[in-house]
Amino acid sequence: MERLLLPPSGGIPNNPRLPVLIYRGALKVEKAAQAEAALASQGWTKGWQNGIYSFHHYHSTAHEVLVVVRGQARVTLSGEGGPQVQLQAGDVVLLPAGTGHRNDGSSPDLLVVGAYAGGRDWDVCRPEETDMAAAQRRIAAVPDWEQEPV
Repeated sequence: MERLLLPPSGGIPNNPRLPVLIYRGALKVEKAAQAEAALASQGWTKGWQNGIYSFHHYHSTAHEVLVVVRGQARVTLSGEGGPQVQLQAGDVVLLPAGTGHRNDGSSPDLLVVGAYAGGRDWDVCRPEETDMAAAQRRIAAVPDWEQEPV
């Protein structure tokens, strides 16, 4: 497992306490529904199936997990100039509340399943549109997850 603790960057707060966790090849499934069920069994719910937004954003009200079911993607974490990670089918990324992420290129067949710790409601914050101080207060109020997603 890889751990990345990211400082604030370019209007994105990131998480001051919790690192991004990357689990390589941890959840190899053939169907998105299988990934959703596996995540739900660990307390990660409100699942969705799609890709990853191609603009910098973060969630200030929930921790998010992404599972690459099919394809591959290059994702920038933190904000502009942040570390890039190459993700492929089977990879799982846990993004603590406040963690910036953006799809910087992916295969045409990319399919990602996302979910949120403890069934929390999530928001989409863009650095150019969101008051960072208010977002940091929301992030501080998000409880830690009870179980890791995998």
